Amino acid sequence: MTSTNSQHHLPSPDDALLDAAEAAKLLHVPTSWVYAEARAGRLPHVRVGRYRRFRRGTLEEWIASHERGPRR
Repeated sequence: MTSTNSQHHLPSPDDALLDAAEAAKLLHVPTSWVYAEARAGRLPHVRVGRYRRFRRGTLEEWIASHERGPRR
């Protein structure tokens, strides 16, 4: 039996959870740096059991918030 109130939510690309290797590729840094910064609480992440996952949109916001220098 299906519910008429149920909504199917398809995740947007910003909601996609990345593993550390994918996050490192997005940030152009070593995977070890991603793990170290997440452990230190300096890189936003989600704990999934013993794993750390990173939302693409949140990382893009984090990048923008750390941008320095004159804006173009």
